[in-house]
Amino acid sequence: MTSDIAAQVGADTDAHPKTDSPPWARRLRRFGYTGRPRTDTRDLLVPPFPEPGTRVGEALGLSPALTYRVMKAMGWVGPVLVAVLAGAIRFWNLGRPRSVAFDETYYAKDAWALLKLGYEGTWPDRKIADPQILADPQVIPLSDTGTFVAHPPMGKWVIALGEWMFGLNPFGWRFMTAVLGTLSVLMLCRIGRRLFRSTALGCLAGLLLAVDGLHFVMSRIALLDLVVMFFVLAAFGCLLVDRDRARARLAEALPVDADGFAGPHQHTGEHAGMGVRPWRIAAGALLGLAAASKWNGLYVLAFFMVMTVLWDVASRRVSGARRPYLSVLRKDLGWSVLSLAPVALVTYLMTWTGWFLSDKGYGRHWADGRGGPWSWIPASLRSLWHYEHGVYEFNVGLDSWHRYESNPWSWLVLGRPVAYSYETDFAQDGCRTASGCSQAVLALGTPVLWWSACFALLYLLYRWALRRDWRAGAVLCAVGAGYLPWFLYQDRTIFSFYAVAFVPYLCLAVAMLVGAMLGPPGSSERRRAVGAMSAGVLVLLIVWNFIYFFPIYTGATIPYSDWHSRMWLDTWI
Repeated sequence: MTSDIAAQVGADTDAHPKTDSPPWARRLRRFGYTGRPRTDTRDLLVPPFPEPGTRVGEALGLSPALTYRVMKAMGWVGPVLVAVLAGAIRFWNLGRPRSVAFDETYYAKDAWALLKLGYEGTWPDRKIADPQILADPQVIPLSDTGTFVAHPPMGKWVIALGEWMFGLNPFGWRFMTAVLGTLSVLMLCRIGRRLFRSTALGCLAGLLLAVDGLHFVMSRIALLDLVVMFFVLAAFGCLLVDRDRARARLAEALPVDADGFAGPHQHTGEHAGMGVRPWRIAAGALLGLAAASKWNGLYVLAFFMVMTVLWDVASRRVSGARRPYLSVLRKDLGWSVLSLAPVALVTYLMTWTGWFLSDKGYGRHWADGRGGPWSWIPASLRSLWHYEHGVYEFNVGLDSWHRYESNPWSWLVLGRPVAYSYETDFAQDGCRTASGCSQAVLALGTPVLWWSACFALLYLLYRWALRRDWRAGAVLCAVGAGYLPWFLYQDRTIFSFYAVAFVPYLCLAVAMLVGAMLGPPGSSERRRAVGAMSAGVLVLLIVWNFIYFFPIYTGATIPYSDWHSRMWLDTWI
């Protein structure tokens, strides 16, 4: 199944037609009456995954049974193959450049301090500490005096896991972001498959993520934003599974008529319980981990809570509830809130365990011996609150100029990427060109992919607003959760690489657009051929574009003229 997924399967308003069977309808057919197709409400609640086709296998000479098994296995084989490709290019030469790139100077060292102390210790100035860390023999000038840091610890604990395995070196502190970058491609394939009910479109979304330049570069550097992206994407996937499981319970509770059809039923729609929802609890924990990596995860939690409530309302409406909002208020809202916000809060606090158990963590004993109206709260929690208030004041007041800062208005069109490193040498790594050579690592999304995503988002707005397609709304919600909050901080120093948090959903948007390009079911062969050709050209252009920019994503040594030819916009320099 291909393009019909993008236009038909999965929307609450779509149906799987069944043939009418009453005798009066059969008698009227001789006069040209076709009747209105019957719809099984169970299929509206949980659209089934389409059965795999056998035409490709039969063309290769395989038996129908073997073809069926092979195509069935592609639901996992396809995503795994895409993830293997993504991992191969992400782990290739991961330790290059052998330097402390950009903000690795904070997070790689804080991660090591967490590993050794349980809290962030104190380091000398980066001009002293960074060369010592990279030297041979290595010197690690870490002091156990707690220091003020601007972000919660979870993302640094993730980085610390790689340092625990491979040491305090570029490969060690980048290892876990490469792992999470690879796993996020696998997850997106499976998420896209569940969202679109299409293995092909799911794998396409994962492939687009694998060849996105920003996601690729962020998978090869020890910053926190890719960690946030991973936890948010995992939470999004858990919520999709929860949606299907909850709607399946409603479908099972619907009464079935003599012909085996289930129709909407008011009592079921309004009073049936959803049962325990472990996948939603898992999503709450993952969103807590996202917020414990960087605070912008809190905005995602708020967006996703609203999205899940609207999903529950739609489920109640389809199953027959006449007052779906009231039904959700009575049956679902309390558990929905409890499964997300409190679970996220507890998870967030658990990531501070090392700080709670320490004596020298920054501000750890601030509240000891202090009275006041809040003295009934444990001193450790009050100390953490005071610390976090200082972090908040620091973050919202950060407005110092940086040459690579950018306004969020420019992010989708790649107005101002961030150069993590840039070096020039007239005789480096065998380069002998008269104009010299360049080594650059530029956090730049694959331009053709991002510019296509701008059109794809407009298409999704149409699908959501005018066609009531919940899948388009889900993708738009995820994009908005990662993107829109930054418009509140336009006076703050912010960077375009923060956009990696919503890159997976841009890939889903483009995959949905490609599905529409292929044409709806029932289209003519000419329409299908033109759509397939157009979609194929777009995907090939995106892959070619990634290959073209690959040298400036990996810090390869190339002639200066080759580097300059890749600076398509003056603002990229």
